[in-house]
Amino acid sequence: MPPSPLVRIADGEDMIRACYPVMRELRPDIAEDEFVSRVHAQQAQGYRLAMLEDAGEVVAVAGFRISENLAWGRFLYVDDMVTLAAQRSRGFGGALLAWLRAHAREQGCAQLHLDSGF
Repeated sequence: MPPSPLVRIADGEDMIRACYPVMRELRPDIAEDEFVSRVHAQQAQGYRLAMLEDAGEVVAVAGFRISENLAWGRFLYVDDMVTLAAQRSRGFGGALLAWLRAHAREQGCAQLHLDSGF
């Protein structure tokens, strides 16, 4: 039986770069170096990248932040979430969302928000 997918926070430049091929599917107009630069800039504001690995390959990524406001209290907001096209319909997106939900609870969040286009 293969090991379960692993979700980690991408906290170093190598890990952030490992997320780029996945994020490029959602944000194709951003070059790799610009992606890394933007992630670093946003990290100063609380942005984090969660990366889901399967068999050592990053197959899904979610960019998120924890914040507070009057309407929602403390919440986790998902800015970006994507799975590699070749890996879709295998449960990776659901696994990553479940991890985000658990992480939100661990961080004392009352809600999780994710907006999606159509």
